[in-house]
Formats: sequence, C-alpha cells, structure tokens
Amino acid sequence: MKKYLLAVQLDETQTPSDEETREQMARTSRVTEEMQAAGSWVFAGGLLSSHASTVVRPGKGTATMTDGPFAETKEQLGGFWVIECEDLDQALAWAEKCALACGEPIEVRPFQDAQWK
Repeated sequence: MKKYLLAVQLDETQTPSDEETREQMARTSRVTEEMQAAGSWVFAGGLLSSHASTVVRPGKGTATMTDGPFAETKEQLGGFWVIECEDLDQALAWAEKCALACGEPIEVRPFQDAQWK
C-alpha cells in the first residue's frame, strides 16, 4: 500500500456564500466517510487562508521568518486528505470524488517510501 496526498487547490480570492460552504462541507464529509469505510483514509484537514501562514527560510546557518505565502499565486493549498491505496489509479479515483465534492482542483502526490508510525 502507498500513501498519497490529495491537496485541495483553491483560489482564495473567490469567497463562497455560507450556504455554498455548508453544501461543500457536507459533500466532502460524505467522501471522507466513504474513504473511511473503504479503509483508505489516513487523515485529513482544512487549512486557514494563506495569510495565516508563516514561511521559515533557511540561509547561511540562520533562518528568517515572514508572514504569508512564499509565492504570489492564484491557487493556494486549502486542505488535504492523506490516503492509503493499492496504486495511483485508486488514488486518482478518490481524487475525482474529492474534486467533484469540493468543487476545487485536487493535486495527487505520492509520498516517498518511508516508515509511518
């Protein structure tokens, strides 16, 4: 079994209504419950906007910290699922369900082989 990150890419300049957000959360919760029932779900989380982030950059033995995202980009990481699947095809099938549920692009990225505790 391999683990995959399903990363929700969203445009933070678009603000859904409260009703749209409730509907989106209900749809994504159903997909998460389906993943759990299938034994594929590892964990998931939603993130605050990128303005709440801090970037820590290494440099010549010290690190600097700055507020906000590292790059100015239209899409930001909005949330994620970590899943466990037999192969990429199975991960892509889950990503398709996630994209349809949340209405946002989903980046699928396999984890490097590593020991998980």
